[in-house]
Amino acid sequence: MEFCAWWLVTFGMVTFDSSNDSFFPSFQRPIFCLKATVKQARGLLGKDVSGFSDPYCLLGIENKKQDSSNGGAQQENKKRSKAVVKNLIPEDQTHRTQVISQTLNPVWNETFILEFKDVENARFQLDMWDFDEVESVRHKLGELTDLHGLKRFLKDARKDKGQHDFLGNVVLRVKDLHCREDGWHNLEPRTETYPNRGQCHLQFLMIHKKRMTTASRTQPSYTVHRNLLQQMVSYEILQHQAGSTSWDGELSKHASTILYLHASQKDLSNFHQDMATWLAYSKLYLILEFNSNCLLHQITSIEYQWIQGRLKPEQKAELADSFQSLLAYGISLLQRYRIVFPLSTANSTQRLQSLLRLLVQICKMKAFRELCTMNPDLPQMVTEALKSGTAEWFQMKKQHLKPMVKTMEECGKVLVRLVTEVNADLQQCHKVWNKYFSNTMRLDLFSIAYLELQELVSRYVKEQLSEMDSGMSHLTAENLFQLYLNLQELHRMKEFLCNSETPLELMNFHQWFKEAIPKWLQKTYTIGLERTQRAVKVDQLKPLGDLNKHSTSTVDLSTCYVQMVKTWQQLDWPDPEEAFMIMVKFVEDMCRIALLYCQLIKARAEELSSSNRHEEGEAANRLCVVVNNIEQLRMIILKLPSQLDWARLKQQIGDAVAPEQIQNTLHQQLQSTVACLNNEIRGVVQTLATKCITPLMKFLECEFEYLHGNLVQENFNSLLELLWNHTLHTLSKAAKKQDGSLQYFRKLQIALQSLELSFHAEGCGLPKDVLHTAAFTIGQGNEIDAGERAGSLLFHHQKTHPEVLQCQNPGAETNSEKYGAVTIKASYRHSEQKLRVEVLNAVNLLPLDSNGSSDPFVQLTLEPRHEFPEVVTRSTQCIKNNLHPLFDEVFDFLIPPEKCQQDGACLLLTVFDYDTLGANDLEGEAFLPLGRVMGLNEDKDTVNPSRVPQIRLFLMHPGTTGNEILKLLENRKGDKEAQAFVKLRRQRAKQSKEYE
Repeated sequence: MEFCAWWLVTFGMVTFDSSNDSFFPSFQRPIFCLKATVKQARGLLGKDVSGFSDPYCLLGIENKKQDSSNGGAQQENKKRSKAVVKNLIPEDQTHRTQVISQTLNPVWNETFILEFKDVENARFQLDMWDFDEVESVRHKLGELTDLHGLKRFLKDARKDKGQHDFLGNVVLRVKDLHCREDGWHNLEPRTETYPNRGQCHLQFLMIHKKRMTTASRTQPSYTVHRNLLQQMVSYEILQHQAGSTSWDGELSKHASTILYLHASQKDLSNFHQDMATWLAYSKLYLILEFNSNCLLHQITSIEYQWIQGRLKPEQKAELADSFQSLLAYGISLLQRYRIVFPLSTANSTQRLQSLLRLLVQICKMKAFRELCTMNPDLPQMVTEALKSGTAEWFQMKKQHLKPMVKTMEECGKVLVRLVTEVNADLQQCHKVWNKYFSNTMRLDLFSIAYLELQELVSRYVKEQLSEMDSGMSHLTAENLFQLYLNLQELHRMKEFLCNSETPLELMNFHQWFKEAIPKWLQKTYTIGLERTQRAVKVDQLKPLGDLNKHSTSTVDLSTCYVQMVKTWQQLDWPDPEEAFMIMVKFVEDMCRIALLYCQLIKARAEELSSSNRHEEGEAANRLCVVVNNIEQLRMIILKLPSQLDWARLKQQIGDAVAPEQIQNTLHQQLQSTVACLNNEIRGVVQTLATKCITPLMKFLECEFEYLHGNLVQENFNSLLELLWNHTLHTLSKAAKKQDGSLQYFRKLQIALQSLELSFHAEGCGLPKDVLHTAAFTIGQGNEIDAGERAGSLLFHHQKTHPEVLQCQNPGAETNSEKYGAVTIKASYRHSEQKLRVEVLNAVNLLPLDSNGSSDPFVQLTLEPRHEFPEVVTRSTQCIKNNLHPLFDEVFDFLIPPEKCQQDGACLLLTVFDYDTLGANDLEGEAFLPLGRVMGLNEDKDTVNPSRVPQIRLFLMHPGTTGNEILKLLENRKGDKEAQAFVKLRRQRAKQSKEYE
């Protein structure tokens, strides 16, 4: 109630008396009016001969005061008087509708303003009549259709000519009506004849015709309504706690009630109400920002109801001015959209989109085109505004980032930050804002902003770089490199332009940085050199692990090269000839770092060895790591052509640089470096052989084992080759001199014999035809079977699968009477790439159960496991209480023929005695080399399954003692496959020992 009273006081509707805290009217009594609309009627009586009527209505307000005495009350209860509107209401206050001919359901839709003074006593009265005009008898007889029509004809003959027939009336007390009412009312008769006379649809609205206030006398009603609405909207926005931008335009219930009453009392049409609302909201939008969706509904309503003739000239001018003001203001907001609609604020994108839709809708309106003489090109206006706004934003950023102290370093930092801001803004334009402008106005915001910004950035950067002298510091060079990368990113954004062929001011930006390239290359080389020196300084020359035999400095050096390659990729110099010269410098620096690393790592090894002179074995180990490091570096150097993408550079250069020049600069420089690294490796290996010859002669097995495990294959073979050549040279000298050098020869012979024992292992290791492949005659018939090459021996030993060695039954008992045998069939089909194994039976098995029998089953495994990791182990069924079981089961293994033909591939058949509670007991095992399988060595399937021969394999147990090769494999701590094999062999040997 206080809210309504506050608004009444504000607009002069009442005055406030502070003496008694009450409200007193300050205006003259208004003239009350009832706005009555006669819509239609239905179910009327047919008064004409044709059965229809020609209805019309008489209506007005009866203002006669009723008598409050008893007689008046009795009169109220009497039957309705025969008096009608034309008798009760003066003629100047009586209103009449049109006559609708020949219908019982007429439609009028006519509105009348009925004035009244006393609400308590005023009555609304409507009479409905059938219009009767004078017609000829012949015409009336022609309309007769039935007996009822004849009765009406006779009745008309008795009444006076031109007398209208009464159809019914509606009488309502005004005080019983609501402010707005719409409904059907029954037509009442004057007599009891024909009580059902149909219904009439009426609509009422309570208004007043005139208010004696200053605003009423000087301003139109819609203007007062607009001012009232404007004050209410301002109040709502100021009171909105969440901020004006989140206000949805809805007014409070009190404000809506006041506006509704004012519009009703002033008889404002919906069109004028919408126009007043638009004028109020659009004017406030210029002052207080709120959601522009509130305006879309108003202009849509105005467009829907637009009729130019309904407005006065001053109203047209006011509406046109509101359109133009809002259009200009909206474009100014779009010009500053980065500030007005920041992405950090919620709903910014929705607000911008609604504003764009509003501006487009305004320019599409018929009212705008008719009232505004100059119809602007909205896309062109927005484009110019965006260009201007982009330039203003750039100038603002430039001023904001202006350095306090104008030095070369600070200027470089400012340029980097400025271009970073520009790139970020263009990213937002492309990913966020562009779609709203494109969908609403068909404008490419990104292209507009990019073309403007790249030109502004180019001019400003060239201006700043021209002020920098050639003697720039390293810090300035770093800033310029980052600036170059930012400009590179800005230039690459041209791919998003609608017309990417547009010439750009930024096109040749790389030419601005020519003077800085030597600084960049020198900085890259210096950083790489420093990292290499630090890496070698902290390197302890210990292998990284079992698989990586090089040390930590190689990893750091590899990272350094990766960073240098990344620098080249980032540079991506557009000029091919200049890019070639830069590439030559890059390769030269990388090669210099590589050669320097060799010197540093060798010096580091000498330094560590000098501090521990009594550990000769450790010194040799460090030299092994040095060799591995240089080898790893050589592999890194060989990958540079692919990492630096020489092929692409050659394609870009084309005929600008001769192929011979490329070969003489890049390839020869790289090959020369690789050759130097090879020489370094040979030198270190020579040193290693010289320093380790004595311990090799004394502890040949252990030293070879360590070197074999910690040197890569090629370098290990190189070491053994040097050792072998040194041995041959010594033996040759001994044979020529026939002197005491033969003592050295005898020591070497003993050492090589020990080597033979280690690798032949009494027939359990490598065969002698592999070990002894060459003979050397020394002196007078002294013959030494020295083997083909010691390096080849060890390498062959490394590559030979331990499972194959075991297939040769190391230390195994092969007495079939003791362990029994198993009978199988094996064949291979090339069409299916399938190995088929039939397990037929087993005989003479050991009785391992307490009842003197066994529960045998056969387990089939393809070995070595690392060659057949995907093939699972298969098993036959368990035959209970039987020492001569019959299995007769078939197993298929899906493997390619190449796998079966590999050296050492075999089928392991293990017979177990099934034990329910404990571990299964070993009956024995047998091996079948897969190379012997029938049909494997054929080109196609030629094997008849019925002719596959049976193969009897005698079971054996692994030996428990004297197996030297297992000891060698066990010393390979870093070889997981060897360790797993040794563990399995030890377990099988333990089981066999328990049975014995």
